[in-house]
Amino acid sequence: MSAPVLDKIRTESSTPGTKPLTVGKQSAGILVALWAFVLLPFAAVVAAVPVAWGRGLSWLDVAMVVTLYVISGMGIGTGFHRYLTHGSFKANRPLRIALTLAGSLAIEGNPTQWVADHRRHHAFSDREGDPHSPWRYGESVWGLTKGLFYAHIGWLFYRELSNRERFAPDLVADKDVSRIDRAFPAIVATSVLLPGVIGGLVTWSWQGALSGIFWAGLVRIAVLHHVTWSINSICHVYGERPFETRDGDKASNFWPLAILSFGESWHNLHHADPTCARHGVDKGQLDMNARLIWIFEKLGWATNVRWPRADRLDAKRLDRAGTMSL
Repeated sequence: MSAPVLDKIRTESSTPGTKPLTVGKQSAGILVALWAFVLLPFAAVVAAVPVAWGRGLSWLDVAMVVTLYVISGMGIGTGFHRYLTHGSFKANRPLRIALTLAGSLAIEGNPTQWVADHRRHHAFSDREGDPHSPWRYGESVWGLTKGLFYAHIGWLFYRELSNRERFAPDLVADKDVSRIDRAFPAIVATSVLLPGVIGGLVTWSWQGALSGIFWAGLVRIAVLHHVTWSINSICHVYGERPFETRDGDKASNFWPLAILSFGESWHNLHHADPTCARHGVDKGQLDMNARLIWIFEKLGWATNVRWPRADRLDAKRLDRAGTMSL
């Protein structure tokens, strides 16, 4: 999404007669599925230590975990986030479809709803209307504790669905993305079960199949979920803020998550300049999603990449090195 479109959404937030922010609560079926895909992977993570202690991971399990984590994690960061949500670059049709499918494998919701929620987050960041601000209950210790839990995972169960017609009309009108939206349940099944099929065929055993589902399916999904959710929670409370953001926006850089999130935790610059294709702009800030976009550009699959410009960075950089917040 281009900067003018995001500005339009922000302007409409105070304009009478515009489309509503939300379109009602989630259906009972969605809530049941949500509970399942939050609790089951989390239970798998809890069980992972004793399982690994007793049996260990095979090299096949490790290879599948790493491969699927990278594909789905960068599908979220490069595909859902930097491309579909913010329009940091333009992609040819095969790349557009591939990135949307890859992000869907993370099982964080269908692409159009994910984008609508995230665009709404940017339009109202850490203010009323933000679907998952950790500051919604105030700045007291208890309020912030409650807010962190809400921003991390609680909002998923109590949310009003962001209006896709208002926040993601481009994706609603996109036939390829709409097909992937409709195919999302099948993609979910594939993401969980494919490692089991591969593990079963390679080892020719039920044990190999179950191990694949456990590690590369459930555990991989749970870890990626909590890394993504930490951007919503931790990266709006604790970290460095070297760049100026809008009033009330507390997006921060949190370096410990940089590798697992593929560069998404350089969150302060992202909120200061949302359409920028690179979030980690300072020395030593690893940003693997930006490197992937660079590769796509060199291959000719991505064009009009919005790389950071020195003048824009200098204009937004605060005089001090950044502040630590809690």
